Amino acid sequence: MTVEKIDKPGSKATGPETLKAIPVRHYGRWVAAVIILALLAMLVYAFARGDVNWGAIPDNFFNDEILRGVGKTVWITIASMVLGVVLGIILAVMRLSKNPVTQAVSWGYIWFFRGTPVYVQLLLWFNLGLIFKYINLGPIYQDEWSDFMTPFLAALLGLGLNEAAYMAEICRAGIQAVDEGQTEAAQALGMSHAKTLRRVVLPQAMRVIVPPTGNEFINMLKTTSLVIAVQYWDLLQASQEIGSNTGASAEMLFLAAAWYLILTSVLSVGQYYLERYYARGSTRNLPPTVFQRLRANLFSLSNRSGGVA
Repeated sequence: MTVEKIDKPGSKATGPETLKAIPVRHYGRWVAAVIILALLAMLVYAFARGDVNWGAIPDNFFNDEILRGVGKTVWITIASMVLGVVLGIILAVMRLSKNPVTQAVSWGYIWFFRGTPVYVQLLLWFNLGLIFKYINLGPIYQDEWSDFMTPFLAALLGLGLNEAAYMAEICRAGIQAVDEGQTEAAQALGMSHAKTLRRVVLPQAMRVIVPPTGNEFINMLKTTSLVIAVQYWDLLQASQEIGSNTGASAEMLFLAAAWYLILTSVLSVGQYYLERYYARGSTRNLPPTVFQRLRANLFSLSNRSGGVA
């Protein structure tokens, strides 16, 4: 940035003078950073001085029971999300239907399952045997309720049916985000309502549906820790049993938290690439991937070092 100096009569002519821009110092940012680092150091020091057997965490990180609990957690997460997504799409279509009966049924379902805690719903499914001694579906299936309602089925129904209420609202918002002209054009070409929904509306609605669905998937993974209420074997229950047997209860909770962080991190990466896939066509320039950002940063650093040399 330069400025021209006006020469006074009798003075020597001078060229443009370069102005140096001095950045404003934000002392508050440095003070806040020092305070935060000091608090973190105090937290680390407190745990380091505490009576924690840190060696128990790596020793049991790949324990057979822990790995079995991880597999059970992942399985119930996937099964519950599949049930929630499928039923959520059906409920969203019912909510958007012009039939008042289907609208009312969908609204009532969403009202009930969103209005009651998922923990209560899990306990309700697990304890329905106190009300119904037998399940009788005629020639299809007959058995005692205690044998029918296994811990897995109670966990699946408690988590999946609750998730369907939230997915119904997410899918409804995605469907309503598609321009009505798309539906009218498809129907003008002779497509049925179901075919229009499957081939025209839902593919475009996925751009709106995918991001919150990814968040719901991650939230579902963490919510599976509640299935211990219905005696379903999962990561948390495996950690607690090992902790009670080894006397390292707190350490095993740290171990479970580490596994949950790993699983949610993997799901977050998958969600990013899925959002990037469905963003094609809506944005000219897709956001760079993690590897593309890393490559660009390394390339810029190599250029700077080469320029300095």
